[in-house]
Amino acid sequence: MFKLKLPTDPRWANIAEGNIEEILTDHAWCEQKAATNAIGLITMLPEYPEIVTELLAIAQEELDHFNQVHEIIKKRGYKFGRARKDDYVNELAKFIIQGSREDLIVDKMLFAAMIEARSCERFKVLTENIKDEELKIFYRELMISEANHYTTFIGFARQLGDPEKVNERWEAWLEYEANIIKSYGNKETIHG
Repeated sequence: MFKLKLPTDPRWANIAEGNIEEILTDHAWCEQKAATNAIGLITMLPEYPEIVTELLAIAQEELDHFNQVHEIIKKRGYKFGRARKDDYVNELAKFIIQGSREDLIVDKMLFAAMIEARSCERFKVLTENIKDEELKIFYRELMISEANHYTTFIGFARQLGDPEKVNERWEAWLEYEANIIKSYGNKETIHG
């Protein structure tokens, strides 16, 4: 899926299902951070009204996902905890090129695409491996949304940069992410 080099071990879903309250809280905060990231990208691209419009839609959709997860937390009587540090995302961020404005924006789009791709893949693993029927359906729906976001961010990168160079850079991102993700998959967090 998405040419990810290292798939998530399906046993990660058992770890996640062992502490649904924690995975839901972590997931809610991931959605909030995704909305914030989309808003941050908007501030970098005021001269691209079509992209701003699509980023606004993504930000609103991510906030809607945040709300949906928060509602599940409340409905189940779980405690909504504080935001979690996402070591995976922080490690990915180190790979963002700090060169020209164009390189930076393209890389921020690829960074967002990578997070969406891995999140989508993790949602698929949950859908296929957890026993909780409500969450199976919920994560299947979110999986589709995350796949659309991944596609949108890759498309923006190709629109804003040289498509051939963007494709080469995406391959580099895939390799980098594969090295990072080897250390993850043993916590009840979306990227952990």
